[in-house]
Amino acid sequence: MKPWRRRTVKGLLVLGALFAFLSVFSIWVERQALDTSEWVHTSGRLIQNGTIRGALSEYLVEQLYENVDVEKKIEEVLPNSVKELAGPAATGLRQVGGTGAEKVLETGTAQSLWETANRTAHEQLMAVLENKKEAVSTANGEVTLNLGSLLTNLAGQVGLAKNLAEEIPPDAGKITILKSEQLKTAQDIVVAIKGLALVLSILTFLTFGLAIYLTQGGRWVTVLFSGVALIVAGLLVVVLRKVAGGIVVDQLVKQENVKPAAEAAWSIGTSLMVSIATTIIVVGVFFSASGWLASPTGSARGTRRVIAPALNRYLPYCYGVLVLVLGIYLLTASGVGLRTFLTVVVLGIMAGFGLRELAKQTDEEFPGLTFGDVVAPTRKRIDKAVTDAKLSERASKIKLPDVKRPDIKRPSGMGIPDVRRPGGGRGAGNRGEPAAPPPPSRAEAMQEEDARLSSLERLSTLHEKGVLSDAEFAAEKARLLKL
Repeated sequence: MKPWRRRTVKGLLVLGALFAFLSVFSIWVERQALDTSEWVHTSGRLIQNGTIRGALSEYLVEQLYENVDVEKKIEEVLPNSVKELAGPAATGLRQVGGTGAEKVLETGTAQSLWETANRTAHEQLMAVLENKKEAVSTANGEVTLNLGSLLTNLAGQVGLAKNLAEEIPPDAGKITILKSEQLKTAQDIVVAIKGLALVLSILTFLTFGLAIYLTQGGRWVTVLFSGVALIVAGLLVVVLRKVAGGIVVDQLVKQENVKPAAEAAWSIGTSLMVSIATTIIVVGVFFSASGWLASPTGSARGTRRVIAPALNRYLPYCYGVLVLVLGIYLLTASGVGLRTFLTVVVLGIMAGFGLRELAKQTDEEFPGLTFGDVVAPTRKRIDKAVTDAKLSERASKIKLPDVKRPDIKRPSGMGIPDVRRPGGGRGAGNRGEPAAPPPPSRAEAMQEEDARLSSLERLSTLHEKGVLSDAEFAAEKARLLKL
């Protein structure tokens, strides 16, 4: 590959990693801050967290005592003789009010009121950010989270519900999300983010695709490093989220007792960011696996040999399976928008191109290979292992006789025939009949068994090389085993 191509490919890989890194943040902002359903879902998770629920209960109790004269309310219901106890009673009620408020927030009614307040606030936020005139005129460009309904519900649980709704000021329990002086900046950010999330997502994979296209020779290396770049980008997002969380909480929250709740809120609010980064990492793993599959390593070549029949003979069906998988994902995934659809389409095109290139590579390496050819070596190894096992079993069952030859000493000077000669041993009798041959020794029996095993091994080798057919091999093996 020419030097300018090599430098261009490296630059595109770095640029693609940067796009992937930035796309995670832009997608997170788009979905977390600009999607009402996601906002409400996250708010439900927030109130289910014990630390956040405890901080919220303390805030509501504080708001109740700041906006309602609780001591006066208690004094109204006490007899004249004990009205002086209203002050201590109000103080004691405030001390136990935090625990009571937290229990109230655990109820389904309170959590429903919380989610409703968050939904209303986010709809108001989007109306202001989209510069709708009616929203600006009614809210004066400010967005608040109104917890007045939760405040009233809490007061009712502690016995102060009578005529309380009329006494709570309109601004009680309101948390400002967006101030009027921040309106123009927020609107500009929203306009940029809405377009940026889509552009960065598409640019990420187009950049990697261009790098792969420009590579000449060793294209698998570029595919492999594209996956590595995606994995690194995803991991950097996870690390940065952890580091930024500590900085944001320390800078924005000054009260030490509130910091644990703020840290929990940051963790829950950015969990979607981790999910997006995880998706990027998973895609990177697929890229890396694809690069390895096309590499010249022995393991990759063995894998290509296994899948070669499917790619060489049934490539259209492989395309069909790819389209089916992507289609099922688009139909079952939640919140599929234009960005997700286009990203999946680009990934599908890249995957289809990769399948075509892999099919060409396997066809060059293993032309005409069938599934039978793929499993033949395995079947032969299994047959050989079974044959060896049977031979070992038969050999272990052979019981060789323990022959002990008599040691006959021949007296000197006598013509007694040697018992080891044919016709001169015991049993010859007076008629001169030849003696029966002695039984084979252990060494001779073992030599015969070794010869038979060697013959079977040579027979198996000839069968593996194709010299003998399956029928000839079976017949010869049976003959040898009967010997």
